[in-house]
Amino acid sequence: MKSTLAACGLALFLAACATADEPTQHEHREGGAGHKPPPAATLFISPAGQPFHAGPGEPYPVAKWFAQANKAHDGKLTRAEFRADAEAFFHVLDENHDGVVDGFEVNDYEQNVVPEIIGAYSGGDTTSSARSGRGGRGGGRSGPAPNGRQPGPSAGANAVLQGAAVYGLLNEPEPVTATDTKLDGRITLAEFLAAADRRFDRTATTNGSARRSSLIRGGV
Repeated sequence: MKSTLAACGLALFLAACATADEPTQHEHREGGAGHKPPPAATLFISPAGQPFHAGPGEPYPVAKWFAQANKAHDGKLTRAEFRADAEAFFHVLDENHDGVVDGFEVNDYEQNVVPEIIGAYSGGDTTSSARSGRGGRGGGRSGPAPNGRQPGPSAGANAVLQGAAVYGLLNEPEPVTATDTKLDGRITLAEFLAAADRRFDRTATTNGSARRSSLIRGGV
């Protein structure tokens, strides 16, 4: 088992990261209702599900994620850094800070934070008509999302790319709901970090993928 991550070609990561700015704490909110999905080369969804966007002339935004996660700034990701990056995003998703990402928070993520995920499933506009059915932020929420969605599928090795998989390194259509291993609509930090460990191992074994090399270069 590898202790450091060199997925997708470390040299390509470093070339992209050299000119990248670290994302702001609000960058995960760049999406939103009515936001049309950008071309694939301008959006990267991290293994934990966090979106990163690139403006005109900027490198493919995997560089932003790598710069954020690589706290040591040494050009490689350790398992600890990978886990810490996932944990930080878990706390972003956990809007009411009750230690659980529930169905309402998952719905907010899918409809407002990364609506491109839904668009990549349907192949159409990501504009949400379901926002009026989303509960407000705050305490006391649990159970499935108000629109009745069940936890998203975990993509198998031969699955067609859908959802977040179109924009990321791993073939997982919905990386947040994929962490709900108990299928109870309540994602704990322990579940989220266990998924991070699995993703670290999977990503470290896919550095020969032509598709991922293309993504790093900014291809679609």
